[in-house]
Amino acid sequence: MKRGGAGVALLAALLAGAAGAQDLGAYRALAGSLDAAAARSSHAAQALAELDRAQAAYTRLAPTLQNRQLLGGLQDTLGGARAALARTPAEVQAQVLLARGLMRKALYDQTLSELAQTPANSTPHVKLLASEFGLAGAPAQALLADAAAGRPERVAWRLQRAAAAKVGAALNATRPERSPAAYLNLARAASWFTIVQDAGGAGNLKVTGFSEALRQLTGGDVPGLTASLTALRQGAGALGRSLATPPTLAATGGTKAPTPQPGTTPTAGQPAQTKSTPATSTPVKPAQAKPVASTPSPVAPSLDVAYTALGRALTASGHGDPTTARAELERAAAALSSAPAGIRGAAGYGAFAQDLAAARERYGLRPGDVQALIAGLGGLESDVAGEPRSRVDALSVGVARTFSGGVRAVTFLLLALLALVPLYLLNLAFGGRNPYWRAITAALALLLLPVFLEGVFGFLGWLGDLGGVALLRAAPSLTLWQGIYGLPLRALLTALAIALAAYGFRGLCVQFGLLGRQRPAERAVAQGLDWDEDV
Repeated sequence: MKRGGAGVALLAALLAGAAGAQDLGAYRALAGSLDAAAARSSHAAQALAELDRAQAAYTRLAPTLQNRQLLGGLQDTLGGARAALARTPAEVQAQVLLARGLMRKALYDQTLSELAQTPANSTPHVKLLASEFGLAGAPAQALLADAAAGRPERVAWRLQRAAAAKVGAALNATRPERSPAAYLNLARAASWFTIVQDAGGAGNLKVTGFSEALRQLTGGDVPGLTASLTALRQGAGALGRSLATPPTLAATGGTKAPTPQPGTTPTAGQPAQTKSTPATSTPVKPAQAKPVASTPSPVAPSLDVAYTALGRALTASGHGDPTTARAELERAAAALSSAPAGIRGAAGYGAFAQDLAAARERYGLRPGDVQALIAGLGGLESDVAGEPRSRVDALSVGVARTFSGGVRAVTFLLLALLALVPLYLLNLAFGGRNPYWRAITAALALLLLPVFLEGVFGFLGWLGDLGGVALLRAAPSLTLWQGIYGLPLRALLTALAIALAAYGFRGLCVQFGLLGRQRPAERAVAQGLDWDEDV
């Protein structure tokens, strides 16, 4: 199936035949296992376990894939990743990158084919494509809008443009040297090129060019690699320019296919009533990587997307909207799946991924939980840069992992109930006739008021999130520990408590003759006000 730059050929291929929907659950499971295998590539046993899970997910996904050549290429790449465990971690990661590229290609082809026939049923697939291609915010909304309007060529163009940008970014980050970073960046570029290899604007940019560059890199042919990278970058630049202009819309509100690019042969351009064969994709097979010195990968835009999503999750959790917060956490997890290899290969990446997954499943999500995740992501960057982690951030991550959700809600509810006990006993012991003891009781009540509010409203918020009651979800906003707005209120309550306590204790000191001068008769009367039991 031709795309974007192939014009009429794209529409003919999209409209030909019926497409079955992929198993999105199996797709996500396969993607998660492959990403975990790449992150644990330096630990053969753990990586092998993740590849076993990936194989099981592939078995569930395979019956729902239509393109048999893509299916075979994906199976070969999974086998290559397993075989690469005996060589270098970089080669395992490269095989995973190529497998992820073939997965995106399969999802891309079948989603566009289904979109041309039943746009209403393709929304979940388009959302997953947006996540896979790193589209968020306005670009993702535009993609979904085009899909809902039944504009497959506009959807294809937006996805091709995103893939072309990733190809160019990976090639620009590839240095002409024999290193793991260069090897992985080149493999990443080849992975994303899988999506756009049939686009009309690809020109001289071919799969064979990436294969040759990988062979030159592993063989140490630096002059040849330099020339190949120059040619690949020029081709990527031409591809990006060819996708700069979106397909135009016809005046009737329909879509008008873009004209074919020069030099493009529309092999999929049969009439719509003729059944066409599925598009094929040639997977890139990286050469065996020889041991080379490890160098960190450059920072990718995916980290910025992850930080942005975490910031939005922090905002949503701050005003009692855990549903939106969890959606943004899921977006952050999707962005991290294409993070630099240095990040995903860091020792703490597995633990951070588990913390992020646990937060997405947690009820009663609070701003402190998201702040700990942001600190954890910053800690991963520190690990990659060779800098020590902040001990305060590490402690925050540990606390968020163990003291959050229902544990926090129930604990503070118990503390709120127990806070009533000393207030009751104080009033019972010293009565209400002495104004100084009443002032001390009021001071203690003000000091315990934040704990009481946190316990009651925090528990109600957790229950609301657990039961899906929107009104109760916002209850934590009434506590004084939810956000910065509670800080001046806590300061005011503390100031009042200090004033009342000072007034009460000073009055008692005067009664006992510890302060000021008092006549014996007045002292006897004052001491007898609330001390009949000789306390």
